[in-house]
Amino acid sequence: MVSANVSGDLSSEMEVDAFRRLFPLRYLERFLLDSIFSDARPLGRARDTSVAIGAVASADGSALVKIGCTTMLAAIKMEVMTPSKESPDEGSIAVEFYMPPICSPHVRPGRPADEAPVVSKQLSDIILSSGMINLKELCLVSGKAAWMAYLDICCLDADGSLFDAALLSAVAAFSHLRIPVVSLNDDGRVVVVSEENEERKSGKEPVNKGKGKLTLSSLPFSLTCILHKNYILADPTAEEESTMETLLTVVLDSTGKLVSLNKPGGQVLAYASAVQDCIAHTRQRMKELQSILNEAISDMEVD
Repeated sequence: MVSANVSGDLSSEMEVDAFRRLFPLRYLERFLLDSIFSDARPLGRARDTSVAIGAVASADGSALVKIGCTTMLAAIKMEVMTPSKESPDEGSIAVEFYMPPICSPHVRPGRPADEAPVVSKQLSDIILSSGMINLKELCLVSGKAAWMAYLDICCLDADGSLFDAALLSAVAAFSHLRIPVVSLNDDGRVVVVSEENEERKSGKEPVNKGKGKLTLSSLPFSLTCILHKNYILADPTAEEESTMETLLTVVLDSTGKLVSLNKPGGQVLAYASAVQDCIAHTRQRMKELQSILNEAISDMEVD
């Protein structure tokens, strides 16, 4: 029988790994007493983060993002569509989030992960509600042609904070997006032409010449925290999420404005003081992510 006081020397009772598997909550709570994670980072510090722009050569915009071990690959493909009658001068964005079996032992082959449609919906809502993209910029010919941006995000390693990594990969991919040059052919249809021979090939001025990039504003950034007793754990791993369960995700835009606050259940109540602390952590994290993203964009432009 394992003693209730686990602050002593675990090696004298059992191997640390065995204790971690048998009593995951008590194992993690040992570290909380020192206000650190099991990997020794402070509770308010996120894991190491990296962004690689242009990871998929065949995509119009792409990015590879890593937060700790959590890895996301985002790619955007642009296609011409007929805009809706309700919004004749606006394009559209379609978001799809994938979790293949390779990303986690909890994802079974042939069965979609439960988290995938939830994250897809959250990403779509945040991208549209944050005002990051002006859909009117996706219009080519009012009422006749507009861009549909297909954003696909594939989770390569699911080790916690999936939404945070997915959102960052989406923002990075849109930052890298290069919109194809198009013109109208003799039948009045929109066709994609290359930059080199656009006028010689079509004989007409490109419809969107000089509009190769979107004007992004109010970029959204998020941070997921665990609320456990009196502790707030920023950027938890999958093990910590499954053990402590009560999550709170805060989304702020690049101006510091609150975009979204999401708490999907859990046993711990989100008191005002805890929410304010989470927002403060997110504001600091937002600055870090902006710096990481700007550096990645600069590196891409140099290359």
